Amino acid sequence: MVGAACAYYAARAGLAVTVVDRGPVAGGTTGAGEGNLLVSDKEPGPELDLALRSAQLWEELAAEELPGGGTLGQVAEYEAKGGLVVAADPARLAALTAFAAGQTAAGVTARPVDGDGLRALEPHLARDQAGGVYYPQDAQVQPALAAAHLLRQARLAGAALRLGENVVGIDTDKEGRVAGVRTDRGRIAAPAVINAAGTWGGELAALAGVFLPVMPRRGFVLVTAPLPPLVRHKVYAADYVADVASDSADLQTSAVVEGTPSGPVLIGASRERVGYDRTLSVPVLRRLAAQAVALFPRLAEVPAMRAYRGFRPYMPDHLPAIGEDPRRPGLFHACGHEGAGIGLAPATGFFIAQQLVGEKPDFDLAPFRPDRFEADAAAGGGVPYGGSETGPDISPEIGPESRLDGGADR
Repeated sequence: MVGAACAYYAARAGLAVTVVDRGPVAGGTTGAGEGNLLVSDKEPGPELDLALRSAQLWEELAAEELPGGGTLGQVAEYEAKGGLVVAADPARLAALTAFAAGQTAAGVTARPVDGDGLRALEPHLARDQAGGVYYPQDAQVQPALAAAHLLRQARLAGAALRLGENVVGIDTDKEGRVAGVRTDRGRIAAPAVINAAGTWGGELAALAGVFLPVMPRRGFVLVTAPLPPLVRHKVYAADYVADVASDSADLQTSAVVEGTPSGPVLIGASRERVGYDRTLSVPVLRRLAAQAVALFPRLAEVPAMRAYRGFRPYMPDHLPAIGEDPRRPGLFHACGHEGAGIGLAPATGFFIAQQLVGEKPDFDLAPFRPDRFEADAAAGGGVPYGGSETGPDISPEIGPESRLDGGADR
């Protein structure tokens, strides 16, 4: 998704663009995501500022008319439906309300909601929730469709797309500046290369001789059978915010529940750092199911049709790398967005394109400097995990007879 946004804005700026991907469109982390466009889970600071700017750009993209009719928002299932964060007890509610107050001061629209207000927003929500906060700026897209259509628009602006082609090297000139890339099919000359390899961004950076500590953080999503409208907003427990900001490598799960235009309900979220281990974990799926049922009891008898997993591109300080790398002129990074890549993609691509055409971005990118971990590299750090996994695994193990109440898997 981030690479698609970079290609879109760079091509629209009049640059000659070639997109190289070793797999299909949205074959990696993008295809394993939920399509969250969130401001609600971000504390005041650089990432929240980036999310707010990206939210504005998503609105513009959603309104863009397509040559065949309709808008990009329609074909990508863009929904400005808002998010609802709920707290199970007064202590959690007090903490959530204080967190929202800080966000409001930073430009977020956040509205405290009492118990009765929760039920007005979500009639099927469990009655034992103490209250919550409503975030009207939260939105949703179908991520694979969004990436595909952005790439389609980039191609209409002149971009070339080369799929199933693996980058094996980055060429430099005598001064150490990027001169192009080598793939398993040949060489592509270019004065600028954008590293939008997501979870594998650290490996691509290493091809250019620079250190970028991107690590995989595995997550699972459950998908229910199609249902009549049940969940109106993006709904998640307040504990999710703490999980997003956590540095722990251990398993963490917190309920995230949302409906989709086609009917299925998506259920997350888990996160753990286990390298590129793709093992399906039924215990994790049971935890997600139990937490979802605790929020929406009517899900207890709903069939789970499938489960899938992917790897978030985690960075130690939870900020992506965005912009030109001073250690390797001509190399631009646009990776490490963890679970926020879909939401942050437009702003990332927009600012990368500004840099490519020689403009100074109208946004402070200093907190996202790619070389901010240089001290770690000097101390002997390196890319923690390697691997060649390329995409999400749509798992048949969870079948239509499985129940979300923890019933027997048949």
